[in-house]
Amino acid sequence: MIIAGLQKFSLIDYPGKICAIIFTRGCNFRCQYCHNPELVIPEKYAPSIPISKIYEFLESRRGKLDAISITGGEPTQHIDLIEMLEKIKNMGFLTKLDTNGSRPETLEKIISRKLVDYFAMDIKTSIKDYSRIAGHSVDSEKIRKSINLIMNSGSDYEFRTTIVKSLTSKEDLREIARSINGAKNYFLQKFIPTKLNDPDLMKETSYSDKELNELTLELMAYVKYCAVR
Repeated sequence: MIIAGLQKFSLIDYPGKICAIIFTRGCNFRCQYCHNPELVIPEKYAPSIPISKIYEFLESRRGKLDAISITGGEPTQHIDLIEMLEKIKNMGFLTKLDTNGSRPETLEKIISRKLVDYFAMDIKTSIKDYSRIAGHSVDSEKIRKSINLIMNSGSDYEFRTTIVKSLTSKEDLREIARSINGAKNYFLQKFIPTKLNDPDLMKETSYSDKELNELTLELMAYVKYCAVR
């Protein structure tokens, strides 16, 4: 497991819980708007943190934190993710996993072992058009399988889409909502131009607050709850 970041305290990453966030290094996608290039682009990689230091920190926070969130990068590309989740669960923490949904075979193992209490899956765009955002060819059936696994996992979950106006049309969002029909939670995330994989997007924008709020009302025809972040 290659860890490249640790946020020791968060009130917003795991809904309703106090958590810490572990950032894994490396990702199989190259989304232009990704705001963690130090976790994704090899020449920009942040230094790794010894896994022993992570576990020492977690031991010191027993009874003080409710949950641990594992994000990236893409955590499911690490073969020892399941081992880490098992250790965290054995320490008594709730677990949250952020994923791009590209490795349903890993999610299936995690779900069968009941190792994650809350899933957050990024849905980049309409599934038929995934490769345009991900930066390379993506097996759309794997994305669909991950959606179905998460929705039927028995764990809490959310789906979310980061919206860059020039890359994400309103029809894209409607198609996403149809693909997760019946989902508990779907969040529209406003694009914030900060450190990005593609600096050319620094001048890009999201939709207006009014447009996004109107979209949430429309998309709730498909999902149980939709909101803007």
